[in-house]
Amino acid sequence: MPPNLRTEISVYVRFILDNYPNARIGVLYQNDDGGKDYLTGLKEALGARAAGLLVSEASYEPVDPTVDSQVVRLKAAGVDLLVNMASPKFAAQVIRKAAELDWKPVHLLGVGSSSIDAVLAAAGLNNSKGLISASSFKEASDPTWIDDEGMKKWVAFMNAYYPEGDRKSIFTTFGYSAAELLVQVLRQCGDDVSRENVMRQAANLKNFRLDLLLPGLAINTSPSDYRVVKEFRMMRFNGERWEPFGPIVAD
Repeated sequence: MPPNLRTEISVYVRFILDNYPNARIGVLYQNDDGGKDYLTGLKEALGARAAGLLVSEASYEPVDPTVDSQVVRLKAAGVDLLVNMASPKFAAQVIRKAAELDWKPVHLLGVGSSSIDAVLAAAGLNNSKGLISASSFKEASDPTWIDDEGMKKWVAFMNAYYPEGDRKSIFTTFGYSAAELLVQVLRQCGDDVSRENVMRQAANLKNFRLDLLLPGLAINTSPSDYRVVKEFRMMRFNGERWEPFGPIVAD
């Protein structure tokens, strides 16, 4: 259900090349398979331009107490566009440290760390203003969707089953959407819920529209493409909520 790591990073690279073609890019990533996949995907998507644009790479270990030294090093390298692929705890630290250093690069934040309450509030909402990320889903905190039928269904679900849940968190909307997708797979299975048929149906989703997907987006999978999320809308944090901008970007 989450976007494929390389799909996500390729969307960011398209945004960078379209809008900041001469950027001095720095990347922060976790030193594990997932983080290294982000780094590999970044270099592959930049292609021949990687050597000229990517000026600094910084990694951290999951057990590190902070990433302050990495942020200092990225700034010192002259990075003016930061690709922050850190996990939520460390992403918040990056945002805080950058503000402390009065360092203001174009700051791209990974989808998994874009939660307002879990990350941005912890980093300081004012410090987070101007951050850029991407999403395929409606933001629960965005008043644009207050009368949206899909959002109304999510609100009713939260009221009935998780009234204490965080209404601004991407994790509660993600959980709902993942469950909704699973229900669709099981419906397509009919009476045959064998592992083979579950996998077959999961790889044959056709134009399925989740309640919280952005308008115009749909889920499509195939036996040769298991990726669920392949379309995104860029968004910018205004100090209170994420504001979408630009066209739908597809990988």
